[in-house]
Formats: sequence, structure tokens, C-alpha cells
Amino acid sequence: MLENSFRSKEISWLSFNNRVLQEAARDNVPLVERIKFLGIYSNNMDEFFRVRVAILKRLSQLDKNSVFEGGSPKEILKQIHDIVLLQSIKFSMAYDKILSDLAENNIYLINENDLSPDQGEFVKRYFQRKVRGHLMPIILSKKRQLHDLADDGIYLAIYLKDTENDKMNYALIEIPPSIDRFVLLPSTDGKKYVMLLDDVIRYELKDIFYMFKFDEIKAYTFKLTRDAELDINDDISESYVKKISKSLERRKEAIPVRFVHDKEMPEELLNILLKKLNFKSGDAVIRGGRYHNFKDFIGFPKFGSSTGMSYPKLPGIPHKDIKPSQSFFNIITKKDLLLHFPYHSFENFIDYLREASIDPTVSAIKITIYRVAKQSAVMNSLINAARNGKKVTAVMELQARFDEKANIAWANRLENAGVRVIFGVPGLKVHAKLCIVTRKERGRFSDYACIGTGNFNEDSATIFADHLLFTKHIGITTEINSIFDFFHKNYNIPEFKHLLVAPFCLRNTVETYIEKEIANAAEGKKARIDIKLNNLVDYNLIQLIYRAKSSGVEVRLNIRGMNSLYSDFKDEAGPIESIGIIDRFLEHSRIFVFHNNGDEKFFISSADLMTRNLDRRIEVACPIYDKRLQKEIRLMLNYQLKDNCSARILDNKLVNELRPRAEGEPEFRSQLEFYNWLQDQK
Repeated sequence: MLENSFRSKEISWLSFNNRVLQEAARDNVPLVERIKFLGIYSNNMDEFFRVRVAILKRLSQLDKNSVFEGGSPKEILKQIHDIVLLQSIKFSMAYDKILSDLAENNIYLINENDLSPDQGEFVKRYFQRKVRGHLMPIILSKKRQLHDLADDGIYLAIYLKDTENDKMNYALIEIPPSIDRFVLLPSTDGKKYVMLLDDVIRYELKDIFYMFKFDEIKAYTFKLTRDAELDINDDISESYVKKISKSLERRKEAIPVRFVHDKEMPEELLNILLKKLNFKSGDAVIRGGRYHNFKDFIGFPKFGSSTGMSYPKLPGIPHKDIKPSQSFFNIITKKDLLLHFPYHSFENFIDYLREASIDPTVSAIKITIYRVAKQSAVMNSLINAARNGKKVTAVMELQARFDEKANIAWANRLENAGVRVIFGVPGLKVHAKLCIVTRKERGRFSDYACIGTGNFNEDSATIFADHLLFTKHIGITTEINSIFDFFHKNYNIPEFKHLLVAPFCLRNTVETYIEKEIANAAEGKKARIDIKLNNLVDYNLIQLIYRAKSSGVEVRLNIRGMNSLYSDFKDEAGPIESIGIIDRFLEHSRIFVFHNNGDEKFFISSADLMTRNLDRRIEVACPIYDKRLQKEIRLMLNYQLKDNCSARILDNKLVNELRPRAEGEPEFRSQLEFYNWLQDQK
């Protein structure tokens, strides 16, 4: 192992989220988009504490002497605490700058103390009509325990002071998650005024607590984050669905892992809350500003892209090979198709499923489901196919984190419609993105496969940059059918010649391809590896990548999220070229390209290079055999490596700087350039 060559994935994740935060502070990012980046940063941080920090806390309590690559759980938790405090300062600075820039555009975020008389009357009516009936205050008592505070909810901690009798009362109000967080206020001066729901409630506190005697009443926001990891017991007498449902219920009472509060909250009130919530010294108690749950700022009111405050719309590009009223099956029979989302519309896949659901020659559809849209046309297409007599099989992953409840509900709907639902594989999360349609053609059955890097989800496909391959290649379709057979009979492990499938052969094959590049470099041949991922954190593969670079292999990494590799490790071969792109669309696709002595091997994959993906999940990397499609992928990868607007250099620092632009060098924004290139191809 190279000395100091591995960074814990938690710290590398914080570095990634810092890149998101940097976007919120960039003046050349449209203002409303900067607000959204604050929301994305906040949402990311919530999940980080609910999952990663929760796991570290468990580990530190179970085994105080355990040490991992990157440090012990206790050491990593200390680093996290210090970094999060530092980032919270940067967050506040970015937020204050955004407020100032909003004001320059005649948009004002005001609170209960800033209302004009007319606005005050409007807020009173709004409160009575929309808010009051949703508020259920909890009176804090020294004797009563505090139960069932919502994980990830926002609360107002209220104190009521009766000076005459020297008496204090404390209460809690949850800010209703079912009501829009932002209220647009009437205006007579041509300016736009926005008020948070928190402050609407503050304005009417006296109306809520009229039965108490007080001469002073104030409210302070706080937010609680709980351990979100599901504990699935091994009781085989319980159905899998029942186990997941029970675990979801237990999540409500899980151990709290973070408490963020208004720094103005009185010490006595803060101590009461911490004691009742069982927080101890050393736990993540973070002093913040007046507002929390900034993830809601993703839904900040849009004031029009014409003002330059939002990104202009980019309409979906018609694929050059997909013509109106032409059968998808005829197109795929002639050539493979590769869709690039969100540049191409996800409606293409919906149209494909719709055609399959009513085509009289289609006999069966099989698909893996991980996350779907709330109003999912994908699921409705499967239901429609079953109603039309097709044999439909859906492999549902019930442990898709934070989508467990929705997936259980969809599973019930599918089963009621006659769809055969398979609940994954014991001990292995199904993360592969596969769909196969069987069709009778000229007296024989033919299979059509879709293999993707992202979920079959029309909502996320508008913001996640992913790829979806349509192919009739008999080797690929045969092996996908073998995977679906494995879902039915877990003891029957298939063999693979085309697909790289975890946990069976993905790790070993990727390692073999890297070893080949090392061998070619040793023989003086050209050797190169291109890897694009969300996360690179597997220890063994990182060490192999170091060895490849040291052996003379050209290594180019494009990692959006966690990157535990030290790119500028000490070696004569020099640093590894590593970039991470944070831009309008979330880079989500995984791609592996190996030079292979001139016979390049291209793979698109559902898997990041993480230990869990390689060893404890069903993942699929699919080869791209069509030379035309290989050129498209190579073009996109080269565009991203050339990006000088949104690509940051992934060095060992917590703060990664944008790639420097040479004097006179024009701006090159890879996502926009790739969109324009696809536009020219239609």
C-alpha cells in the first residue's frame, strides 16, 4: 500500500458536497439555481447523517478499537464534526449573499417583523385558511417523555414567559410538511415578497397559545436527524415485505444522530430538548441560523428563466433513429440504440413500454425496479401489459433507501394487476437496471433488452445524466434472461461471456482488464483507462489503479461524488488526472473504457466501484459493441475532460478548485456542448 493513499469515503463525500456548496456561491450560476444548490447540499447532508454518520456511531459503540482505511470510526466522526461546522459557516455566507442578490432583483425574503398592514392581514387569513388546522402543539413537561419527533422534520421550540408569576412554559410545533414552505405575499410596490411558513406560524403564535398566560412568546427552529439504516432480522417465518414494514416503523424511534438549532435558542430550552432526545456530549449538536431544512429551497418559487435567474429550458432532443409512428422493435432489429438522458426524453422508454404492452406479438416483459416516479408511467405500463395478457415479471428492490414504502405500495398494485413480483435476492440488493421484452417473430421468440445506468424513473431522468442501451444482441439478451432466472432460482449461478455481473464476475473482470493495461504498458504499448463514476471507494481497486499509473498506464478519472483515491500521490509517474463535474444535470452514469491494445472495450454500468456494489449487490456492466455508439461515448467523455466551466480538479484537498482556464481559452461547458452536438445529429 502506498503511504497515505486512501481517504475515508465519509471525508471524500464531504468534499463532494462542498463542491455542491461551491455552486451555490458562484456568481455565474443563475440565482434561483444557486438557491436550489443550497437545497441539494442540505438534502445531501441530511442523508449523510441519517446513513453514514449513523453507521459510524454504531461502529464506534460496538467496537471502540476498530480501525478502517482512513481512520477509526471515532476519528472519522471527529473529522466530520469539524468539517461540517466549517461548511455551515460557508453555507451561511452563501445564503446571505443570495439574499442580497435577490434584493437586487427586487425579490425579498421577509419575516413576521417586516410585514406591512395589508400583508399582515393576508398572512392572518392564510394562516386561518391553510395552516391552523394542521398544527398540533406538544407541551413540554419535565415528567413526560418526548416521543415520535419526526425524523428530518422541522420544529419550532416555543417558550412562553409569564413575568408576573415568574413562570415559563415550553412547547413544540412541527412545521407541517404537507404545506408549501414558501408563501408569496401581495405587493403594491412592484416588488416580490416571499415568506417562509415558519414565519407565518410565528406571526400567529398568540392565536395558538391564547389559553396560556404570558407576556413574551418566541419561537426557535430546530431539526432532528435519526439513524435511517434498516435493521432486517433473520426471522424466516416473516415475509420480506413485513420485515421491511416493521423496520420502517422502527425508523421513527431510531437513535438521533444530529440536532441542528437556531443559535439564538435560550440555553435552558436547548438543554431540555437535548436531555429529552438523549443527546450526549460529543454528539452532533450544530448551532445554525433561523431556518433549517434548506432542502425545501429546491422548490423556491421560480420567477422565470427570461430574467436570467434560472437556466433556460433545454427541450428534449428527438433521437435521430426514432421516428414517429415507427415500431421500436423494427428500429432495434436494424441497430442498437443508445439514449442519453436528460438530453433525449425519457418518454422514448415510456413509448417503448406502451408499444410492448399492446403489441399482440409480445408475450412477456421482465424488468428490475429500484426507484420509480411518484406517478410512474413505467409502472402503469407494466400494469397495462398484464391487463392485456402479457406475462409480466417485476423484480422489486424493497431496500431502495428512503423509497421502501413507495416500493411496497407499488408491489401491491402490481400483484393486484396480475404482475409476478419477485422481492429481490436474499442478502443481495438488486441495483441492476434491466428490462427485457420477448416477442414472437416468424414463428420464433426474439428478445429485446434495455440496460441502463440509471433508474427507470421519468422524474429523475430530467435531471440525472444517464444512458440506456436498447439491443437485440443474442448474447446479451440470453445472459439477461439468465439473470432473471437467477432471481427465481437463487441457487443457479449463471455464466457470463458478455455482461459483467456483480457479485459474480464484475470485480474480477475489471481487475483483469486493468492488469492487461499494466502488461501492455510494460511491453511499451499504448495503455489507457477511462473511468466515469459516481463513487470510487473500493480499497483494492484503488490500489490497482495506483499500480497501473505507476506502471505507465494513462489513467483518466471522472468522479462526481466520493473519491477515496489520492490523485497526486508521490510517484515518478505523476498525478492521476481526476475531475469531478457539478453542473445543471447530475452526472450519474458509470462508464469503463479500456484501451486493450487498440481494441477498445466500452462498458456502461449500474455499478460504482464501491465494495458494496461489487460484492453485495446485483449489478450489471454491459458492453457497447456498436462502433457508432462507442464514438458517442468517447465524444462525451472527451468533452467532460475538456470542461473548463464545471469540472473541478479532484486533488487531496477538502475544497476542490475549478480547472484553471488558460489565457484566451474560450469557455467549454461539457453538458451544453454535448446537448448541442446531439441537437446537430437529429
